[in-house]
Amino acid sequence: MPFSTQTGPRIYWKLEGCDEAPALVLLNSIGTDMGLWAACLPDLRKSFRVLTIDTRGHGASDIVSGDYTLGALASDVLGSMDAAGLSSAAIAGVSLGGMIAMEMALSQPERCDALALICTSATMDKAAWADRVSKVRTSGMLGLVDLLMGRFLSEQFTAREPAVAASIRRGLIKMDPAGYSGCAAAIRDMDIAHRITAIAQPTAVMTGDLDSSTPLPGHGDYLLASIAGSRHVRLPTAHLAPLEAPESLAAHLTAFFAGAMNS
Repeated sequence: MPFSTQTGPRIYWKLEGCDEAPALVLLNSIGTDMGLWAACLPDLRKSFRVLTIDTRGHGASDIVSGDYTLGALASDVLGSMDAAGLSSAAIAGVSLGGMIAMEMALSQPERCDALALICTSATMDKAAWADRVSKVRTSGMLGLVDLLMGRFLSEQFTAREPAVAASIRRGLIKMDPAGYSGCAAAIRDMDIAHRITAIAQPTAVMTGDLDSSTPLPGHGDYLLASIAGSRHVRLPTAHLAPLEAPESLAAHLTAFFAGAMNS
C-alpha cells in the first residue's frame, strides 16, 4: 500500500489512470474515506490521472490524537501529491475536502490548477462544531450517527440504495473518535472565510439541492460571491454528492476541468 510520510503520519493514497492524462486529486468529506469516490472513478479515469487520499484520521491513514488544522491536512495532501509524482493537479473536494482544497489554493497556489468545491463552505458554525468535538471525545461516534446520516444522504437515496446507506452508517459507527474529532476541530477552527477572495484558480462551486449541511443559501452563495469568476453547478443531491449522483458529478467535473485546464 502506498503511503506518504512527509508530514509525519502515514497518509494512504492511490493513483489511477493513464500517466499522460492531466492530474486530478479527489478529497473526501469528514466521516468517509476515498471510497466516497468509487462510483465516479470509472468515468473520471477516462480523462484524468486520479489521486485519491484518505484524510488524516480516516480510512487507512494514521490516526493522530488532538486537534488537526486545515493547514496540516492540506500539507498531507501536498505530501501525497509529491509521493505520487504530481507537481500540480486539479483539486475536487467534498465538504471537509473542499475546505482543504481552498487552503491548498491559498497556501500553495502553484500546485492547484483548478478547484471544484462540492457541498462545502468557508463559514461553518464554530459553536456547533465545538460541541460536536466535545461530544465525540466524551461519548464516541454513536451519538452522532443519526444526525450525520440525516445530512449525508437524502431520504430518497437511502430508500433506493439501502445497502449503500448501511455501509456509510457502519463506517461512521466504527470510526475512531480521535480521527473524526481531530478533523472536526479543523472545521471548527478554520480561518479561510476572509481569505478566499485571493483564490485565482478557475473554480466551480457545486451545491446539492437537498443538502442541509452546506446549502446554496449561506454557504455556496458566499463562495460564489467571494471567488472571482467562480461558476455554480447545481446537483440533485444531499451532502455526499459522489454517492447520490456519481455519473452527473463526474460529467460536470470532466467538462469543467477540461475547459479550465485547456484555457
